[in-house]
Amino acid sequence: MASQALIRDFEDLIGKENVFSSEADRQSYSYDSAVLAPVVPSLVLRPTSTEQLGVCVKKLYDNGIPMTVRGAGTNLSGGTIPDNTDTVVILTNGLNRIIEINSDDLYAVVEPGVITAQFAAEVAKKNLFYPPDPGSQAVSTIGGNIAENAGGLRGLKYGVTKDYLMGVEFFDATGEIVKSGSRTVKCVTGYNLAGMLVQSEGTLGIISQAILKLVPPPKASKALMAVFDEVQDAAEAVAGIIAAHVVPCTLELLDNNTIVRVDDYTKAGLPREAGAILLIEVDGHPAQVADDAEAVERVLKANRARAVHVPKDAEEKFKLWEARRMALPVLARCRPTTVLEDATVPRSQIPAMMKAVNEIAAKHKLEVGTFGHAGDGNLHPTFLCDKRDKDEFHRVEEAIDEMFDVALKLHGTLSGEHGIGTAKSKWMEKETSRGTILFSQRLRRALDPKGLFNATKLVGI
Repeated sequence: MASQALIRDFEDLIGKENVFSSEADRQSYSYDSAVLAPVVPSLVLRPTSTEQLGVCVKKLYDNGIPMTVRGAGTNLSGGTIPDNTDTVVILTNGLNRIIEINSDDLYAVVEPGVITAQFAAEVAKKNLFYPPDPGSQAVSTIGGNIAENAGGLRGLKYGVTKDYLMGVEFFDATGEIVKSGSRTVKCVTGYNLAGMLVQSEGTLGIISQAILKLVPPPKASKALMAVFDEVQDAAEAVAGIIAAHVVPCTLELLDNNTIVRVDDYTKAGLPREAGAILLIEVDGHPAQVADDAEAVERVLKANRARAVHVPKDAEEKFKLWEARRMALPVLARCRPTTVLEDATVPRSQIPAMMKAVNEIAAKHKLEVGTFGHAGDGNLHPTFLCDKRDKDEFHRVEEAIDEMFDVALKLHGTLSGEHGIGTAKSKWMEKETSRGTILFSQRLRRALDPKGLFNATKLVGI
């Protein structure tokens, strides 16, 4: 635990109410959503202004104290678990102001602790649209979304967080403020440091402010639910829709295990006997929506969809999408341990990846529920197990090794949106190269010579 003198210093700097030193408080920030051992930090700080954040970073760095920045802690790769018991956690949820929403130039300026869904709702009040919608959007924060390059259901058509980051301000290791990007559509002033901060997982700097691009909302949309007897047919339909050059707003897959368990909980009226369902939404100009929906239906029927259902009203449509968003929380209730992965492959390889996941789960005698953003190749195979059962968890680890090997052979990636953290760092070189790891480590050491910013994450330092 931090010394009493250091605690008093921080109480003077940011207020006693924003310094958490009790055992219970520190325990609350010892873990995230990954299946990794918790590490209790020595102290937790909650600055409530940009100035306070900079002072905290500088004081910690000057004293050689390691730090981990944390938003809502919804990440799934261990990125916000403290490196060791000497680490101080810096919370950003006290920096939660929407500074500006500019309807004329289509941008917003926000602090890192702004909650994603609340920000999107405020933008919508101005008849504008912020598309990134991670599954954790009701609690996740903009700073965390940037640090993890969060995606979401609409990523297929609209892209992910990096596609909406116009500029950023952050504190480097010395506590100096660094600015990159602009409120303008074009900006090539200096290095693209904003791009460097995307998916950096708190290893290169601590974000204090972001400029985000906004877009006009679509004028019309249409949702469909396609029901399949076989999950493989659903996977083939996903590839077929993309091959037909139709880009839906969302294209989500749920397998039978996920369907049944979600329907048990939500009572959404999902087709429980289906091998899989696809939830699809097309949006844009009304005429384009009609054409795209017709083209999608043709592909679905050509790939043996047993039924294609169009929600009768907005309420039914909301129920379907809410059921999809509940997939992970519902599966997580089923067994003591939930291991959610996000290996991602080129979209044409979805059928092969889906087949491999099911074969690997059967080989290792494991229960798996698979759902995810099939339209952009991002599946979420979710293994339901009990980590206390050493034999079962060993089989889970073997299954994940094999699953990543398949994803990489299919020219895919270890992580589409959940990050690397410590959970996936051992596979990094397999996807990239030894030179990539060494280059990244040299970059980190140049920016953080003492190795105090989230030192064990990504490639280590």
